Amino acid sequence: MTARVIDGTAIAAALREKVAAAARRLAQDNGLVPGLAVVLTGDNPASAVYVRNKSAHTQAAGMRSFIHRLPATASAADLLGLIAALNADPGVHGILVQLPLPPQIDAHAVLAAVDPGKDVDGFHPLNAGRLATGLPGLVPCTPLGCVILAKTALPSLAGVSAVVVGRSNIVGKPLAQLLLAENATVTIAHSKTRDLPGVCRGADLLCAAVGRPEMIRGDWIKPGATVIDVGINRVSVEGGKHRLVGDVAYAEAAAVAGAITPVPGGVGPMTIACLLANTVRAAATAAGLPVPKL
Repeated sequence: MTARVIDGTAIAAALREKVAAAARRLAQDNGLVPGLAVVLTGDNPASAVYVRNKSAHTQAAGMRSFIHRLPATASAADLLGLIAALNADPGVHGILVQLPLPPQIDAHAVLAAVDPGKDVDGFHPLNAGRLATGLPGLVPCTPLGCVILAKTALPSLAGVSAVVVGRSNIVGKPLAQLLLAENATVTIAHSKTRDLPGVCRGADLLCAAVGRPEMIRGDWIKPGATVIDVGINRVSVEGGKHRLVGDVAYAEAAAVAGAITPVPGGVGPMTIACLLANTVRAAATAAGLPVPKL
């Protein structure tokens, strides 16, 4: 068996087109231009690249992009003061605090300070609680992208046996909640799970989000299963170079699975596309308008 490749780049591009069309309608019909503010604290090179990409895609979708940079020496008070100003700015509909933050700043306190209605990352405790209890709210972008990708491979997620490997607040836990909302039967597995390979072999849908390069091997995968690989790991190769790999051993898994996301080009592009979708949703909600169906 050779797995069908789930093309996250193409699916994300289609979603961004829908977002751009929704943004145009909001501007034309209501004079409303969604605005996304990204806050970058410190000089992490990878974070700087992510912020530039997010800004470019935001503007390409016809939305306003605001980038705020603070030095690595910034205090928690500096960052919280900026967030308070963005919360109060009616032209800003989404606020994203780029992680990681410098060690002197408590990330939990900062994320909790963002207005839940502008929390387009979906990390605020209120939005996490709404997701857990089945109420509408802003949902974390990477898990949302995972579910969209899974739906392109499976006719329905209802009744599907889904295993999520990883229990982070950013991906694992919200992804499990989203899959439950789709009526999947969900198992959350992690480093302390007994017989982790055996648990994974029972999955019709296997989602890997552990941050360990190629940890999940081909013989962990049920024949014909759908595999969503959230991992993005940089590993060394000959000549002092690096390459990106996922949490799944791709070549082994592709020989067994029915469908699989590649790394890169799978979940990664969906994260930014879902961020833009959340910004449009937040703008419409703030204005009391119907939320566009994306």
